[in-house]
Amino acid sequence: MSEIDFIGPLHRSTQRDYLGRVNEADKAECAEIAKQWGFDYWDGERKYGYGGYNYDGRWRPVAEAMAKHYGLKSGDRILDVGCGKGFLLYEFTQVVPGVEVAGLDISQYAVENAKEEIRPFLETGTAEKLPFEDSSFDFVVSLGALHNLLIHELHPALKEIGRVGHGESYVMVEAYRNEREKVNLLYWQLTCGTFFTPQEWCWFFDQAGYSGDHGFIYFE
Repeated sequence: MSEIDFIGPLHRSTQRDYLGRVNEADKAECAEIAKQWGFDYWDGERKYGYGGYNYDGRWRPVAEAMAKHYGLKSGDRILDVGCGKGFLLYEFTQVVPGVEVAGLDISQYAVENAKEEIRPFLETGTAEKLPFEDSSFDFVVSLGALHNLLIHELHPALKEIGRVGHGESYVMVEAYRNEREKVNLLYWQLTCGTFFTPQEWCWFFDQAGYSGDHGFIYFE
């Protein structure tokens, strides 16, 4: 299990007003709306989530880096757990022609409004019980999704990722390394259920038997 940073440059390219997030609106109410995973979270006002999540090619460098690192090739099967609107999966199909993709997300809205080319390969569901056969994917990825689970949900989700994959896997979650990053994360997040330091995440990965790679993003 290795720590790899595929997402850091993309994450750091966004400017965030942490104090504004908590001072300009009722943060608790915004979080409750965000956790409905509907229009407001994806395409409503920024205080509820993304503030409009549209395809813009931002995930292409991530797909390219992962494809190169893991040696993905035509015919490989890729699963994205917490796929959202399927933008990363679309990029995989462009970067590695001939790959087969599948995605799962808790948000029916995201799946119904996914990128048209990818929509037929997506379905709604939960990470704790993936609707796929054992060892049916060559690469399983989950970016920015598992930290939304509570601990009792996180453990089976990590086991499920191991169960459905027979090759490589990569999980990225939010974390904090110091008190400033902890406060910024608490100010900014709307949907997190689990807050860990990197060391705690790695301990939890071990407890769940997760043996794939991982990465973290921080709110500096």
